[in-house]
Amino acid sequence: MIDKIKQLSKQYFQETKAIREQIHANPELSFNEYNTSKFVQDKLTEYGVDFRAGYVETGIVGVIKGRNPESKSIALRADLDALPIVEENNASYCSTNKGVMHACGHDAHTACLLGAARILKQLENEFEGTIKLIFQPGEERLPGGAKLMIEEGVLENPVPQKIIGQHVYPDLEVGKVGFKKGMYMASADELHVIVKGKGGHAALPHMLVDPILIASNIIVSLQQIVSRSAKADVPTVLSFGKIIGEGSTNIIPDEVKLEGTFRTMNEEWRFDAHKKMKALAESIAEGMGGSCDFDVRVGYPFLENDDAVTETHIQAAKEYLGNENVIDLDLRMTAEDFSYYSQVAPVCFYRLGTRNESKGIISGLHTSTFDIDSKSLEIGMGLMAYGAIQQLSG
Repeated sequence: MIDKIKQLSKQYFQETKAIREQIHANPELSFNEYNTSKFVQDKLTEYGVDFRAGYVETGIVGVIKGRNPESKSIALRADLDALPIVEENNASYCSTNKGVMHACGHDAHTACLLGAARILKQLENEFEGTIKLIFQPGEERLPGGAKLMIEEGVLENPVPQKIIGQHVYPDLEVGKVGFKKGMYMASADELHVIVKGKGGHAALPHMLVDPILIASNIIVSLQQIVSRSAKADVPTVLSFGKIIGEGSTNIIPDEVKLEGTFRTMNEEWRFDAHKKMKALAESIAEGMGGSCDFDVRVGYPFLENDDAVTETHIQAAKEYLGNENVIDLDLRMTAEDFSYYSQVAPVCFYRLGTRNESKGIISGLHTSTFDIDSKSLEIGMGLMAYGAIQQLSG
């Protein structure tokens, strides 16, 4: 089976590479992946894969039935959306949609899943069960396409016993893959804060209520929520990445807007921390004569890989790539809406190495120069196909 899949991966590599480059050159933002969705549907039709489109408008679910299709079912997932980033690469397949870029590798995810679909369709008489192919919109934007697709029944008829997700990883050399059993990625909530005061001339601070000063105190003080309230064994991150106070050198504004993120790996602590942050921020603002609107927009939950499902995929990866090319991963405070699947089914979410220092392919995710070594596509689609068959037989 490995030899067959490797041969098919090699055979389909050039087209899969072209698919990835086509999608990369024509990126679309979350929940607006209309052309990408149509492109994927055309490919599934070409490959003879049955599918249903229209989940959350642009989502697609393909179905490949092996022998005895009612016996068991698994799902493979890829995401479709791009990011609002201006690409600064010089490749022939650079984004033609200025200000939008596949800087998180979703183009590669989609190409790999299409490649795996083509392989699995060729081999449908050589495995038992049903494989669902989930092409999901809106991973990069709350409330998350995974959540919405689940609500629209993506995990029904049939219900998959296992769900597998693959994500590019520029920290890992091409040819290698990484896994982490158990807790892997953090929950992620957005913080939107408006600090209100009374603006005026900066030379007359005694006549004003300075929201810049209040906001500064809030940012610094909120760190004690992490350093003094979080348990030592619960990873927690609080960061503010945006401050808007539209005054000037001699003008104090009436209000300051803050935007940040709160991430952790314990749901009870997560929501307790929301209350603590809100109460502390509001009390600081009131104590300094102002007020504070503290809005927590609840985002993705934590992502926990099922031990048994992940172990099956680790063994499949070792068989397919060799023991030396399968790496243990650490906990990550980044987040993924694949976490919603992990809340309702046993999952394995793993990493595909895409780095190649000799080619200068070293940029991180969500950067304007992110790219992948295209060799990873051949590895990615082959491992998805082989791993899927192993999951069905496990």
